[in-house]
Amino acid sequence: MLKELYQTFLQMLKGVIDSPDIPLNVSRSYLQADGAVKKISGYITKKVADKLTSLFKNNREDFEAKWNDIKVIIEYGMLSEDKFFDKAKGFALYPTVDNTYFTFDELKEKTKDAQTDKDGNHVILYAAHKDAQHSYIQEAKAKGYEVLLLDSPIVGHLIQKLETSNEKIKFARVDADHVDNLIKKDDTVISKLSDEEKDKLKPIIEAAVPKETYTVQLEAMDSSASPFLITVPEFMRRMKEMSATGGGMMGMGNMPDMYNLVVNTNHPLVGEILNTKTAKKQERLIKQSFDLAKLSQNLLHGEELTNFIKRSYELVK
Repeated sequence: MLKELYQTFLQMLKGVIDSPDIPLNVSRSYLQADGAVKKISGYITKKVADKLTSLFKNNREDFEAKWNDIKVIIEYGMLSEDKFFDKAKGFALYPTVDNTYFTFDELKEKTKDAQTDKDGNHVILYAAHKDAQHSYIQEAKAKGYEVLLLDSPIVGHLIQKLETSNEKIKFARVDADHVDNLIKKDDTVISKLSDEEKDKLKPIIEAAVPKETYTVQLEAMDSSASPFLITVPEFMRRMKEMSATGGGMMGMGNMPDMYNLVVNTNHPLVGEILNTKTAKKQERLIKQSFDLAKLSQNLLHGEELTNFIKRSYELVK
């Protein structure tokens, strides 16, 4: 009977409910249709949300310290009950990689000026693994952007709901693209390579990487950015993650991993790859740069990692 009186995400609660309006010997179908039961369920959810709001307001520091222990429960509640979602806006927290905690309204206010793109979209950046995505995080922070650390197993579903509930809000994981593409501003970077040179370079690089897994993209970026950058398209990755936890698009969880290999046409190394005189040196430069990009995404393992280490030692002789 108790299962009919509270939302699933509150199943850890313990207590006694005294109601003269509910008979003791009733069927499950009766409970599901009974108006008193629905009112009690809604009341319990409201009281829990009110208590969490009170705890947050009375001792925010303590609430923040406990957030990692309760966040999945809160996020599940926000996904499963719209009224709880509305209440949670006042106490649900969004931590950054620097261990600063914001409510959603605080986060929007903090980031709206710097992280609004040329089309008026407010882009909220996040990482799932602080160490694994360190280089991408640092590039975003160098631009003055805040990066959230969202690592719960159902965060993809929550992001989807937040986007649909807030006009012009977009979430993007820091490794979904180069940071200048994640938050596009009005200024454009001019490529140092001509269209003819790019047409010559692209098939050379495509021949050296697995075409069934990587799509090569030549883009003009700051010359200080990495020469090769592996990114995971936001939509594809999010749908696969949501499929793994229930949801997303049908069959997305079974699709093979696909990546973009972004080549920075303004990096000196890319120019050297194009203009080197020997095919052997050209292949070595591409392979080393490609492996470094894979290493930054934790995609270099086994024999490939062994060969990379061996090649690296040979280059420093």
